[in-house]
Amino acid sequence: MIKVAIVGTGGISHAHIGAYLQFPERCRIVALVDIIPGKAQRVKEQYHLDAGVYLNHLDILPLDIDLVDVCTPPYVHAEISINALRAGKNVVCEKPMAASLEECDAMLRARDESGKKLSIIAQNRFRTSIRDIKALLDSGIAGPVRHAQIDSFWFRGHSYYDLWWRGTWEKEGGGCTLNHAVHHIDMLGWMMGLPDRITSVLANVGHDNAEVEDLSVSVMEYPHALATVTASVVHHGEEQQLVFQCEKAKLSAPYSCFASQPQPNGFPLKESDQAFEKKAEEFLAKLPPLPYELHVGQLENVLTALETGGEVAIGGEDGRRTIELITAIYKAGAARAPVTLPLQKDDPFYTVDGIRANVPHFYEKTASVTEFEGEITFGGFGESKK
Repeated sequence: MIKVAIVGTGGISHAHIGAYLQFPERCRIVALVDIIPGKAQRVKEQYHLDAGVYLNHLDILPLDIDLVDVCTPPYVHAEISINALRAGKNVVCEKPMAASLEECDAMLRARDESGKKLSIIAQNRFRTSIRDIKALLDSGIAGPVRHAQIDSFWFRGHSYYDLWWRGTWEKEGGGCTLNHAVHHIDMLGWMMGLPDRITSVLANVGHDNAEVEDLSVSVMEYPHALATVTASVVHHGEEQQLVFQCEKAKLSAPYSCFASQPQPNGFPLKESDQAFEKKAEEFLAKLPPLPYELHVGQLENVLTALETGGEVAIGGEDGRRTIELITAIYKAGAARAPVTLPLQKDDPFYTVDGIRANVPHFYEKTASVTEFEGEITFGGFGESKK
């Protein structure tokens, strides 16, 4: 039986708790931690958990716990994860992995020195549509990617940034690029790797109660392709998509496939190449179904890794690559100049202090609300939202 501690009992923790509760024969939540008095107790009662309640994550480190699940605001992800790893606990950490590459590297060192496992949440890789696009790209059926279009479109009202930790570079670590587009940027890095160069523009067009950006537009240059990435919390409808224009076809999530057929004069026919679509469908039909999706899928994978001694599907290096892409976006947007990758350790943007000293502060935070009522929603790639 794997004993789990949840550190941070805010909105995202409910997705984690719900996932663990699907496997009562394999794991048990034994501890809940939150720095706000009474908050963890309310969550304990809500789910009828037989768990201890604590105000400080240091208090759980001496306990018999196998897995520490970090669901706190980003500015303490590294501290809590490193402390847990050094105490001999395995760690799951919510996105984003950390507030800087320096913190990511410290987490990786703690993992390696402890011999424990570290998994960074990127639950969208456990969507069938995303798995299918990745498999098709890896297969080479559609040929090399020529252009990727990443639309990380979200909507958050003005009050969203009134929550105490949101809207500041110190505690949130960034705006929509870090805390929303992190999902889509993770998938881009997973499918295409790091680009050679990034050019970006940062803006705050709708939230004058936040220091951070609520809109960014970036162009990423690969050896033989371009990727355009838009991160936003000002888009009504939240139509999120990944579109890969390949040599032979367009592949996109929500899943669709279209293969243009050129006429002798180079102009396309209106109809898609049915033979290519059939080939793609036959390839996907051979893939095994995902037994679980989203947070349930990733956390089940972590449980399996702990039970079997295997590797987690999404590890610390995955989380670091995503932070490197996002850091490069912030550097390019702040400097209004292209940035080459990889970033080096002597780069000012390698550290938290360097990032804070160089990024734009669009507005000053004007409110600090301890808690909000209401549900959180997840992006859906055109699928139903929870």
